[in-house]
Order: sequence, then C-alpha cells, then structure tokens
Amino acid sequence: MTGIRLQAPAPGWAIDADVVVVGSGVAGLTAALRCTAAGLRTVVVTKARLDDGSTRWAQGGIAAALGEGDTPEQHLDDTLVAGAGLCDEEAVRLLVTEGPDAVRRLIDTGARFDTDAAGTIELTREGGHHRRRIAHAGGDATGAEISRALVGAVRDRAVRTIENALVLDLLTDAAGRTAGVTLHVMGEGQHDGVGAVHAPAVVLATGGMGQVFSATTNPAVSTGDGVALALRAGAEVSDLEFVQFHPTVLFLGPDAEGQQPLVSEAVRGEGAHLVDADGVRFMVGQHELAELAPRDIVAKGITRRMRETGARHMYLDARHFGPEMWASRFPTILAACRAHGIDPVTEPIPVAPAAHYASGGVRTDLHGRTTVPGLYACGEVACTGVHGANRLASNSLLEGLVFAERIADDIAASPARAGDPVPHPAPTVLPLLDPAARPRVQHVMTTGAGVLRSAASLAEAADALDAVHAEALAAAAAGPAPAGPDAGSAPGIGSVAGAGSAGSAPGKAAEPGTDSWETTNLLCVARVLVAAARRREETRGCHWREDRPDRDDAAWRRHLVVRLRPDRTLDVRPTDTQDFPPTDADAPREP
Repeated sequence: MTGIRLQAPAPGWAIDADVVVVGSGVAGLTAALRCTAAGLRTVVVTKARLDDGSTRWAQGGIAAALGEGDTPEQHLDDTLVAGAGLCDEEAVRLLVTEGPDAVRRLIDTGARFDTDAAGTIELTREGGHHRRRIAHAGGDATGAEISRALVGAVRDRAVRTIENALVLDLLTDAAGRTAGVTLHVMGEGQHDGVGAVHAPAVVLATGGMGQVFSATTNPAVSTGDGVALALRAGAEVSDLEFVQFHPTVLFLGPDAEGQQPLVSEAVRGEGAHLVDADGVRFMVGQHELAELAPRDIVAKGITRRMRETGARHMYLDARHFGPEMWASRFPTILAACRAHGIDPVTEPIPVAPAAHYASGGVRTDLHGRTTVPGLYACGEVACTGVHGANRLASNSLLEGLVFAERIADDIAASPARAGDPVPHPAPTVLPLLDPAARPRVQHVMTTGAGVLRSAASLAEAADALDAVHAEALAAAAAGPAPAGPDAGSAPGIGSVAGAGSAGSAPGKAAEPGTDSWETTNLLCVARVLVAAARRREETRGCHWREDRPDRDDAAWRRHLVVRLRPDRTLDVRPTDTQDFPPTDADAPREP
C-alpha cells in the first residue's frame, strides 16, 4: 500500500456488503448479476446513472466466433495480429473460447441482437477481422441494447445500487487486504456526501480515461478514476501508453472538445471508403485489408494523409449505401451526422482520429485479480493481456463480459472475510488540482501524446504536466485547502500527485469536490501515460513514435509495469519477456 489518499472528508455513513462493483457497463453489471446469483450481497456503485457509461455508446457490436465456418482459433489469430506481439495468448484463448457461450448467456439475460428472417444472428465485419463475426443490435446501437438488458436485469433482481457516486479510495484492513471503498454521492443518490461501502471484494469496472485528451469518443465520466484509485492503493498498471485512437470520428471543427460522435468501423465493414478531398482511396496499397486494416494502421494512414495534404480531416464515403441501408443499418450514425449538418446519403462524412480506448490499465491475472489482495478489475479499466498493443475491433464488450464472469466465479468460489477498515498510520493526503487545469491537461496530452508522438513532443508534454503540478504545489503551500493536511514533501520525477493549478487564485488551493477529484485523477493518468510512452522507444500497435518508426522486438517485446511508490514517484519497469509476471493473487488460494 502507498498510504496515498485523495483529500476528502471522512466518511459520514457506511453500508456492508460481500462485494462492491464500481461501474455499470457490461463488465460491472455482468459481475454484479453473477455475484448476486451466487448469493453474495452485492452493491453496484456508479458515477452517473446505471446506463451512462461507455457501454451504451458502443456502436459496432460484440465479436465472437458465432458464424458458420468461423472458429475461436481464427478469432485468436486475428486478435494476436492486432495486438502486435504483446497479447497474452492464454488470456486471448480464454476470451475467444469462452466468448460465444458468454454472448449466449447475455442473450438469455434479455439482449436482443439483430437477426435475419430465419432467426439467425446477423454478423458483420470490422477492421482486423478476416471473417464476419460481429453481432450487432439496432443496426448500430449494440451498446445501448446490451446496457438496456443488463440494467433491466439488475433492477429485476433488486441488486442494490448507488448512482451518482464517485469512488475515491480503497479501504484496507490491518493485513493490507481490501476492505471496501470510500465514495462521494453527488446530490441525487441514496446518501449525501462522502461515505463508504465495506466489503472484502472490490471489482473495478470504471471504464476508460478518454477525457484525458481534448477530443474523444468517451463519455464525460471517463476520467481515469479506476486507474488512479488503483495506483494510490498500490496496484500495478501496465500498457497505459497504448491508447487506441479511433480512425473515423465525426470531425466537428479544429476547436471541438469533449465527447465526439463515433462513426463505427462497421460502416467500413459494410463497404464505405476512406478518401481525401480529391476522392482518392489512400488506404489502398497501404495494407492488404485497406480500410479494414487494424485501427492503428488506419489512424496512422489518415494522419499521414492529413499531413501530406495539409487537411484537418479526411472523408468516409458511403453514398453508395443509399437511403434505405443508412436508415436501417446505421440509424444512430445517420441521425448524429444530420444533427451536425451532414447528410451521409448525399455527401462524404468528414472524419479524423480521436482518443477511443485504453488497451492498458490495472494489471490482472486470468481471474481478474490485481496485485492488491481482494481488488479485481475488468473491462476497459483492466489490463488482462487480451489487447496487447492494440485492441481488435469489438473485442472490448466481449472482454468485459468474459472476465466479469471469471471474477464473479472466483469471488464465489473463495468468499473472503475482511477485517475492519483501518486508517493508514501515516497517510499522504493529496491536495487537489483546480478544475480550471483540466482543459490545459487535455491540450497538453492531445498535442504531445496523441496519435503522433516523439521524444521531443513527449518531453514537452512531461514538462507541461510538471508545470501544472508545480503550480499546484505552490498554491497548496500558500494556502491549504479547507479539509485535510498538506501534501507533505514535494514529489520526485514521475510523481503523479496533484493540487491546485493555473487558474487558482494565488494562495488558494482547490476544495474537495467532484470536479477537483476528477481533474486530479486525470493528471495522475496523464503523467503515467507520458512516462510509459517516453520509456517505450519504438513504434508498436497504437503507440507511434515518429522518431522511432520501427518495431523493435528484441528490446521492446515486453510490457511496462508501473507502480506508485509511497513517496509519490513512479516505478516504471519493463517485464523480462512478453509474458506478464504473476500477480500476488496468482499464488494458490486457501479453500
């Protein structure tokens, strides 16, 4: 344990449970339902409403070997190729072999996928897949349908939920084992203010960290809270440098910020073409699959063409679909485009890459156990080894589904008893980053650690983030915030502690609250991401170093594992091989 905590009031209320699941996407709700079915007292804590996470925004679908002639082995091969040599093959094999039955159980839960006249699930194709294996719902509303079914099941089974709640920090007992979480309910939940859920098992399913960039497909809640919490708790994270930028996001102008409309890869899967302003299909000849190459290759292809032509975006041309196909197959995308004054039936869609998915996260074993006893992670917040250096399209929903089931089974097989939560003997309480710093952090990350990276751009990003932090420490030193002690000694190189920022009044530190907690978490994950990206001196998967354009298997076919030290500096170390070392939880468990 690091002994590091967010600055926050002491919990004023508490409830008891066997399991607390943090997050309400496909991973979180699947874990909660399976734990509940096993007779475990389960509490779901979610940052907004139950259906407000990333899952409901997923357009393309869920990948599984469900079609005639397809096999898990073929799905495995495509996943390994996309992962650029860093996938954990055993984890991928579990994913693709357990995936089809997990999808069928999802259907039994109530999810309705699109079918043909004979009642067979319709399958489409996306980038990196050599077969049609993507099940979809509502044309391009797969995530919304999955979320609807799971939320309905959670409510039908009366699973206890706490909505509008931001989780702050992990609680531990005297032995250092997980004992629950602290959280803050934001006005409309069952409780007010900071409280706690006491439980011997905590499942992080908090989603991604796309909001660390200026433009992203992620919802506003995706601020890296789970990764930041895990780091403060002493857990290891890995592969955070591998951020997938979706190639085709609706371009809304050079100054557009926040969540941007996604134009699903399935549009290309159905035959849309990427073209420049002159109508040239620039992906032809760059890869055997052209527009359906893995996402990192397409994103790089678009970015290169933008640089060559001086354009701010490229185009996705699907006018040949016709109005009926657009309306039936892609109604959500059609409506989003038209809402922004673009009619894809009659004109090409302007697109550019934007931050989409974190392939790395909190490191787990094959049962979702992290390096902190009793703490689990699944979904986008986790690094299971499935995605390697670049996630294969539509494997994310499947990963959340499969590993959530494995986590629930592990918890049910060996129910733990935690002692009472105890305070750390000498906690380091972080002063908070002023919310005014958030756009500054996002701009730094987009400019220096976006699709195109180099030693120079990453060094500038690191310096800029250090400057935000230094200004924060000065503000905290000049005037401590109303609650909590000072931050203690200044951090060393690689520290991820945060405090007030530019935008703070001189001598005034930020006050505890949702915006300052989120911004502090964003600075944490931003600095870890940049530290890892600087360390990985090669181009691999979705990590593209312009100054190191080649893949270097001899030196870098290995992972970077990051841990936060008690003095708030980062321990960044490569693994010896492409295989992850065991987590502490990999040791044999007592019956």
